[in-house]
Amino acid sequence: MSKNKWSDKDIKFFKDLIRSKIVEVTNDLESEKKRADDIKTSTQSNAIYSSHMADASSDHLDMERAYYFVAREKKYLNYLNKALSMIDEGTFGICKECSTLISKDRLVEVPHTTKCFECKSNS
Repeated sequence: MSKNKWSDKDIKFFKDLIRSKIVEVTNDLESEKKRADDIKTSTQSNAIYSSHMADASSDHLDMERAYYFVAREKKYLNYLNKALSMIDEGTFGICKECSTLISKDRLVEVPHTTKCFECKSNS
């Protein structure tokens, strides 16, 4: 008979892991927001001077990249918060397809996953 529930020790491990990832992502998010705002401010100040089109394009690309990373970090933060909710609901680490436990290695890498490797590979 296969195990279909994580132990309290495992749940604590995953909560701690997810919370540490949330802190890391929040710090990264703040850094990326500051970087994006700095680029935006710099681009606006440089706009009063004549600049080469390539420089303006490069500035715009840097700003787009910074805002892309902000959006990506926000999305990941939402996934991590969802993982904490799944822990509270008792559904964390249980595959939605086959109802078996998702491997610990997979959950460490992707704590917000809802499918085991086999089911994810088959979808």
